[in-house]
Amino acid sequence: MSHRLLAVLALVAGLALAGCGDDADSGGTATDDAPTSASADASGGGGTPQGDAAPADVTCEYPTDDQLPVAKEVDPPPSTPSVGGSVPATLQTTLGDLKITLDAADAPCTVNSFVSLAQQGYFDDSPCHRLTTLAEGGIAVLQCGDPTGTGTGGPGYTYADETRGDEQYGPGVLAMANRGPDTNGSQFFIVYDDSPLPPDYTVFGTVDPASLKPIEDLAAQGTVPGEGGMTAPAEKVTINAVSFG
Repeated sequence: MSHRLLAVLALVAGLALAGCGDDADSGGTATDDAPTSASADASGGGGTPQGDAAPADVTCEYPTDDQLPVAKEVDPPPSTPSVGGSVPATLQTTLGDLKITLDAADAPCTVNSFVSLAQQGYFDDSPCHRLTTLAEGGIAVLQCGDPTGTGTGGPGYTYADETRGDEQYGPGVLAMANRGPDTNGSQFFIVYDDSPLPPDYTVFGTVDPASLKPIEDLAAQGTVPGEGGMTAPAEKVTINAVSFG
């Protein structure tokens, strides 16, 4: 298996997206306090993102992506981020509520996209389609963010990496999957054990330590064959909604 998260999410034209397809696909991770499932409204992203004022000097670009099928129709994010600093959120899943903290200080355009997608209900009722283990694939990640569940779907746009070159992918890291430089979309992965990945995947948040336990328990149940040659969780995992508070 390729160590590029881009590669695993089998991509268009026969490519597997690692971050977004290989070991992870085009798409990201999360942590911290946020509302529970009951607080999410019917359209998805319940609550208002809490954080610092958005940086005034940051402009984001989200060009159209004509390489991946559009998984769910959404509007592209605004070019100016709506929030800054640390943003608490909750992934409401069939594993329970996973508390995450988004890092809009170091990854403003990534968080801006994630928040926009969540508020439009993009992640609602979407599966986490890929699970890898250290024993089987050399990395330990749970990949989500493609409503089609195939690892080949995206939001219809891409955006640039927000990496420094010294990223490390240890337990609790939330990062974007991709299929190459500057091909971030909607797919993201949660790292639940130290994973030797190159610093090619934008880290945009963390997952609360207590919320890693359900993922570790999930991994202990093993994997089954998934779409495009990927391994999927033996127990199906679905993101019901993403909420902020």
